Amino acid sequence: MIKELAEQLSHGNNLTIDQMTSVMDEILTGTQSDENVAEFLKNLTEKGESDDELLAMLNKMEEYSLHISPNCKGKIIDVCGTGGDKLKTFNISTAASFVIAGAGGNVAKHGNRSISGVSGSADIFEYFGFDLNSEPNKVNETIEKFGIGFMFAQKFHPAMKNVAKARKVVGGRTAFNLLGPLTNPAMVKNQLIGVFSEDYQERIVKILKRKNAETIMAVRSADGMDELSTTSKNQICMLKNNEITKMTLDPQKVGLQKGNISDIQISSKEDAIKSFVTVLDGSANKTKIEITALNAAGGLIVSDIADSFTDAVELTLNAIHSGKAFDKLENFVKNCGDIKKLEEAKKL
Repeated sequence: MIKELAEQLSHGNNLTIDQMTSVMDEILTGTQSDENVAEFLKNLTEKGESDDELLAMLNKMEEYSLHISPNCKGKIIDVCGTGGDKLKTFNISTAASFVIAGAGGNVAKHGNRSISGVSGSADIFEYFGFDLNSEPNKVNETIEKFGIGFMFAQKFHPAMKNVAKARKVVGGRTAFNLLGPLTNPAMVKNQLIGVFSEDYQERIVKILKRKNAETIMAVRSADGMDELSTTSKNQICMLKNNEITKMTLDPQKVGLQKGNISDIQISSKEDAIKSFVTVLDGSANKTKIEITALNAAGGLIVSDIADSFTDAVELTLNAIHSGKAFDKLENFVKNCGDIKKLEEAKKL
């Protein structure tokens, strides 16, 4: 079936939900050759994925993944980007996750090692001695205990190993890059999602609305980052109370200073660790701290902890400067990693 459907895609035809559901079963069970899967994915990317196709893919990815159900007070969210902006910035969403936890939120962080950037969220957690292959029940407990836990995509989406070689053959972006942030194993209904392209911003929100999401904020900066940024204005597409709205956020209007992209860029894994730790202990440059606080503020809004960016930014900056964010990191590493690595990181 996959060859026939790849042929349809090559003629610019969209697949139905049923067709995509069937082909995803073939792909995720590993019953197709890497060449066939690569051709299918390449043709799908070239045609451009329809919302129905993406929804069918998303449903199947969830069906084949491991899940957790943390029992927390308040909403459980994720803060994650699609990647692909190629700007080599430090791990903003990972730092923001600890700030959100420090401000009283709950984050089920989902991520992977870096593919196109310098350092991915998994690289950060791994550096501090966290076991990326932690079992779901262990991650569940961690979120309940610390308000933050990490789910390594390769562990929680074991069927994706059947797509790994095909994705390498394609060599560029496929639908899976887009779907990664939407397949959180805690099945979160509230999420801040950074999107690399304006084309997908509203579409992602509409797809998640069809999956009964509650509060979703899909964001991108005017200068192309898949994050909220202090370096430019930001475009936001938001789902709340079953309604989709769009807005532009000027960081200077919520009390933040205009930053430069060069202030938040990194060139090595060591830079990434240093940036991450110094943001959380409040000693990084102002742009790094404020961009993290802005993204964490988005997280507090989708968590229903704050109603406006002005209030949320005040809470997140306070979580950093009061030491609460760093305390979260320290307690997390003490219990789930190697505290010596944190001591080493402080000296970088």
